[in-house]
Amino acid sequence: MAEQLPEHPEFLWENSEPKSSYDVVIVGGGGHGLATAYYLAAHHGITNVAVLERGWLAGGNMARNTAIIRSNYLWDESAHLYERSLSMWEQLPEELDYDFLFSQRGVLNLAHTLGDVRESVRRVEANRLNGVDAEWLTPEEVKEVCPILNIGEDIRYPVMGATYQPRAGIAKHDHVAWALARRAAELGVDLIQNCEVTGFLKDGERVVGVETSRGRIHAGKVGLCAAGHSSMVAELAGLPLPIQSHPLQALVSELFEPVHPTVVMSNHVHVYVSQAHKGELVMGAGIDQYVGYGQRGAFHIIEEQMAAAVELFPIFARAHVLRTWGGVVDTTFDASPIISKTPIDQLYVNCGWGTGGFKGTPAAGYTFAHTIAHDEPHPLNAPFSLERFETGFLIDEHGAAAVAH
Repeated sequence: MAEQLPEHPEFLWENSEPKSSYDVVIVGGGGHGLATAYYLAAHHGITNVAVLERGWLAGGNMARNTAIIRSNYLWDESAHLYERSLSMWEQLPEELDYDFLFSQRGVLNLAHTLGDVRESVRRVEANRLNGVDAEWLTPEEVKEVCPILNIGEDIRYPVMGATYQPRAGIAKHDHVAWALARRAAELGVDLIQNCEVTGFLKDGERVVGVETSRGRIHAGKVGLCAAGHSSMVAELAGLPLPIQSHPLQALVSELFEPVHPTVVMSNHVHVYVSQAHKGELVMGAGIDQYVGYGQRGAFHIIEEQMAAAVELFPIFARAHVLRTWGGVVDTTFDASPIISKTPIDQLYVNCGWGTGGFKGTPAAGYTFAHTIAHDEPHPLNAPFSLERFETGFLIDEHGAAAVAH
């Protein structure tokens, strides 16, 4: 399968030196930061933009996620946002002129109890009302989609059915970042690596720039896209955020021939499994329950993930784990993101995506760019404001946000 990967030129963008001022500074050079910069330039004509990344571009959660893309969320607000994102994923390879191996192989969400079945059928009906392709499958139909899945009745958590979204799938995450970075740079955006934000410049209650490890940069507007470190960066501006950061661990196996045709997720057994383009099995589970910023795998998580995976997929019993890692996910109390203006004038924040950040990349960038450009939210992200934690208009997606919440 490795021969399917496209070749790349030696350089996709130039490493820019920071200028003294920009119209917009984006803090965070991951998928969301790059997408925001791209849409600011491509859709709003704002090209005097800098993306500041303290390490290397897309070296944070963009490099550490498991690359699953779907839109089958329960509530209207979430379904609209993620469905727009999925529709944009379908267009982006042509729009960016870059094949990042978007593979619409479908996603199964397994049900193991009567409670799971009731919740899953409800979600399928809600998805259909919102135009999301969703089906409820019997165990036999699940087996047809994924023949290697164990649907026997003599296991701890027998499969009682599953939701299925055929248009869901995976993409090669580093190629997505490179594609966005290349187009943003072509449109005039400065991509500045090894540039850590250490403070904010303020004029009263207005942000007018940032202090960085490479000097002071003035800015008309500042957007935060720092993922798991959002609360730490926002605190530098005196802005408390209602999020917690947790480690999220994942692992991959050695390479195999294609055996796993779709993506399988189980909230109950706490594992999700797909097969990447190169052939390795990619597995993840729930977030670590403690707050932290660790980026390494731990043996007890590996043991739990493998036990769950082998129960569902006996064919994996002799697979070897190749490597493990951890990312830092920023979670909100309603398992939904924040894409919003802030109480500080000209400071905007995009965070709280938990494990939904990768799949939401296009819509996050699109709506955040709109919010920054017009100083008001796009209709898609209006419900995902900071104010909802004061008004009580929460969007509780714990049931559909995946095993990591």
